[in-house]
Order: sequence, then C-alpha cells, then structure tokens
Amino acid sequence: MENTSNKVAWFVFAFMAIGVSLYPLGYIYQAFQEGEFALRQSKSAELLANSIWNIGFYGHVSFGGLALLTGWSQFSKKLRVKRLQLHRNLGKIYSVSVLISGICGVYIAFYATGGYITMLGFLGLGLVWLYTTGKAYFAIRKGDVSLHQGMMIYSYAACFAAVTLRIWLPLLTLAFGAFLPAYKIVAWLCWVPNMIFAYFWVRRKGIVLG
Repeated sequence: MENTSNKVAWFVFAFMAIGVSLYPLGYIYQAFQEGEFALRQSKSAELLANSIWNIGFYGHVSFGGLALLTGWSQFSKKLRVKRLQLHRNLGKIYSVSVLISGICGVYIAFYATGGYITMLGFLGLGLVWLYTTGKAYFAIRKGDVSLHQGMMIYSYAACFAAVTLRIWLPLLTLAFGAFLPAYKIVAWLCWVPNMIFAYFWVRRKGIVLG
C-alpha cells in the first residue's frame, strides 16, 4: 500500500513539474500576438516596453521552465544508478538554467506588482534558489554527495515554487475577490512552505549538511 502511494505521489509530482514547465510556451507564443498573457497583464505599459525588463522576464520564465523540466528526474534513484552520465548531464543543464533564471528572477523581482511585500518575497526566493543550487554544485565537485543531495532538495523545493504559485494564486484570488492581495501573499506562500517541507524531508532521509 505504501509503495503504491509513493508511486502515485511520484507521478503527481512529475506530472505537475512537467505541466508547469511548459507554461512559458504560452508567454513565448503571446509575444508574437496582440495583448498580454497571464501575469504580464498586471504590468504597466511602460514596463512592458522596457527591453531590459523583457529580457529578464523571458530569461526567467524560459530557463525556469527548463530547470523545472529537468530537475524532477534528478530525484529518480533508478536514473542515478543505471544512467549516471545522463543524471550528471541533466544536473548541469539544471544548474545553468537556475543560474540564468535565478539572476533574471532577482532582477525582475524589483519590479514585482504589489510593492515591497511582493518584491521581498520573490527576491528572497531568487536568492535562496541561487544559493542552494550553488552549494549543491560545489558540494558534488568536492565529492560531498550528502551535502549535494540535501542542497538539491532545497534547490528544487525553491524551483517548485513555480508550481505551487499556480495552485495558490487562483485559490487566493477567489478567496479575496481580487488579484493584488492574493499576489502579495503568494509571493511568500509559493516557496516558504516548500522550504519547510524540504527541511523535514532532509531530516527524514538523515542527510547531513555539515
């Protein structure tokens, strides 16, 4: 029964990660159409006309989607054992994607809709994502597998905020009857509980972080 539950949880986890990883395609498609898509609808015309902000935005969503798409498979023990080189290559793609998406995310966080509360929430997420991924990368370079595994759990928990944001935002918008208060809350709610979950997951697996 427990094995079946684990398989179901793994399937749901992978399904949500893959599904949301394709979400940036909507933004890319809309870039060639009239009007704006999803969160871009909350931005001012002046900001949408800013070339640097657009580079940051599309860099964030595109490489963030790639990180989400490649990262979930890194938790497959079967892949690590039977296809170690593939695991390493996917890990490199994930790390580079996080570096680009994370830097872009930190930049566009300063222009987040909703003021300082939203800005600080997304800024914190970007910095945590970059830090944990960097720690995971340098840990495996030094041969510290335990630290690498632990930091990768934290890193992907931050990455998975892309999924939890899209779960919480419509629910909170419905509850408050407005987008803005929901967005201020979700800027924190999309990732802080994820990190708490990661903390207990790391403890349960008995991973030593230092």
